[in-house]
Amino acid sequence: MIPQLVTVRYRRPDGRRLRLYVPVLPVLVVLSPLLLLAVLGGLVACLVFRVSLMGALRGTGRLLWALPGARFEIAQGRTAVLVRIR
Repeated sequence: MIPQLVTVRYRRPDGRRLRLYVPVLPVLVVLSPLLLLAVLGGLVACLVFRVSLMGALRGTGRLLWALPGARFEIAQGRTAVLVRIR
């Protein structure tokens, strides 16, 4: 199951909070040319480092499957970013 929505909460250094809802599908459509280049780069990296292509695809699939429900926070000083994937 591919995540549908990513929620990003951002706490600015002055203490104000900002919440962003990022729909995944429109972002993928807009960034699809870069995604195609990344896939081709991954294919070349698999060939150069002799990594099984099916193993790499299986690992990527497992990562995408585990994303819904994931939550992580990045904090540096008084600025914090919380990302939740639904």
